[in-house]
Amino acid sequence: MAGAGAVRSIGTILPRRCLALNRGRGPQRFTRPLVFMAVTRLSAAVSESASAASTVEETTQIQQDIEFDEETDPREDKLACPICYYPLVKKSNESVPRLECDVCKKEYRNNGTYLDLTVAASSGEYTESMPAATELFRSPLVSFLYERGWRQNFVWGGFPGPEKEFEMAKEYLKPAIGGTIVDASCGSGLFSRLFVKSGMFSQVIALDFSENMLRQCSEFVESENIPKENLVLVRADISRLPFPSGSIDAIHAGAAIHCWPSPASAVAEISRVLRPGGVFVATTFIVDVVPPAVPVLRLTRQYFAQFTSNTIYVSETELEDLCSACGLVGFTCVRNGFFVIISATKPS
Repeated sequence: MAGAGAVRSIGTILPRRCLALNRGRGPQRFTRPLVFMAVTRLSAAVSESASAASTVEETTQIQQDIEFDEETDPREDKLACPICYYPLVKKSNESVPRLECDVCKKEYRNNGTYLDLTVAASSGEYTESMPAATELFRSPLVSFLYERGWRQNFVWGGFPGPEKEFEMAKEYLKPAIGGTIVDASCGSGLFSRLFVKSGMFSQVIALDFSENMLRQCSEFVESENIPKENLVLVRADISRLPFPSGSIDAIHAGAAIHCWPSPASAVAEISRVLRPGGVFVATTFIVDVVPPAVPVLRLTRQYFAQFTSNTIYVSETELEDLCSACGLVGFTCVRNGFFVIISATKPS
């Protein structure tokens, strides 16, 4: 019984004088004040025990409320509120499906192309100005041109091409086979579609902040007859990922990390959402091919970043330090000219 288990021994409840022995005459009689003190302490102990038992029952009930059987779980798998990171509830009994956060009660809707999980989603008058590089990729023109000439020009920087880059990434992603992968800053879904076609993952989440890039991704998925059962298109901020902590098996970011307004904030978020043993794989540029230019770039890149919101990396060590500072280990990289592919792991 919870109450009995919590009550302390009689020796700790009664005043010591109540139990004192009178030499040669056995136990002394209790005086009224001492008996009153004893009863008061005993009553307080029982009340405390009952309160503790009630707290345990309430805690158990709360745990039951948030623990779900995977087969009957009404929550949208892997998706969370970007405000409080609490798993979202799918309201499937309505004509227009929506997701809702049980904590802050905010609603998120799918517009038929992608699910908007940005913090400002569904806001009315409120808008935010974004960095120049972010706005560039939100434009319809750049989104349309990305796979129609823009991305192909990366070959001049040493990028081996999407197919080869995909094969290189697959080697790092083997520990995540069968799990969920997020293609962060997916653009028009170049790698998202390859991940779906490969059949390596149970779920592929194509994530980008650009509405037009996600529309291009959707159009390519339709034109290539790619199955949608395991593919989810999500609009989100790379520095505010809409996933519960420790829920994602792998995150891939192709030619993107240099475009992020705050790479440290983004990689910290990636570290948060990766499960123990989860893998982060990314490709970017390192401009150390011309050594005499490196000191100049170190001095001027902060001004370049302020103007363009892009980051110039001048060494592999910078990327390793970035991953390490955000709690990732086992950093590796492969170079080809300006091109670098890196990988790091969430500690088990």
